[in-house]
Amino acid sequence: MAVIAVWSIKGGVGKTTLAVDIAWRSAVRSHHKTLLWDLDPQAGCSWMLGLDCKRPPRVTSLFHRDAQATDLVLETRWPDLKLLPADDSLRSLSIALARIGHRRRLSQLTKRLNGQFTRIILDCPPVMNEISDQVIGAADLLIVPLPPSPLSMRALDAIRQELVRNHSRHPPILPVLSMYDGRRRLHREVHQGIAAGWPVIPMASAIEQAAVRRQPLGAFADWSDSSAPLQRLWDGIEAKLRLRETTPP
Repeated sequence: MAVIAVWSIKGGVGKTTLAVDIAWRSAVRSHHKTLLWDLDPQAGCSWMLGLDCKRPPRVTSLFHRDAQATDLVLETRWPDLKLLPADDSLRSLSIALARIGHRRRLSQLTKRLNGQFTRIILDCPPVMNEISDQVIGAADLLIVPLPPSPLSMRALDAIRQELVRNHSRHPPILPVLSMYDGRRRLHREVHQGIAAGWPVIPMASAIEQAAVRRQPLGAFADWSDSSAPLQRLWDGIEAKLRLRETTPP
């Protein structure tokens, strides 16, 4: 089993769209038993997958008592893709985690799901606090989407500094250049400069339509030019994870 976290401390970078797409490709293209775990109180993953979750707020209870994550998991229209949806209780999750003082709780929860899922995708809120500490402790790979701007590069530097200061052992980071428009000079300069070699996700109407249609892009427009870079990104993620799984500790 591998845990992939999609995390950025900047909002509005296409994080949830990317997390949903990765989860879909994991389940449908790679045939993994996949869990998409939404840790963002905005609950964008439920919306993107066409699910309207109206249940009492319970998700935070997983972190402070011996609850079972599988009790909250929902089916999606894709058999190998399950969702653990967000709810309003997550708004107080950082406070609850600070009280608990257990930085490996999320890691423990994901390990309990080993055998039921081979890939767990975490859609993380754009924060750097107790929640991000939990994510870093649980993840095998951090996907960090960033739009092509100098402020995004500062955000990546802040993430790297956080890992160095507070996490002696941490998962590898895969920065992704998101919302890229090759017609813009600044975007091209970032792409050819400090973001050279990063996977690139274009600014495209087909990707924006995923939220309108409430489906992953591949489910309705896998033929589009926009789907190809998303598939290349997933193939690269899978290659990294396979190398990890086959390399002796």
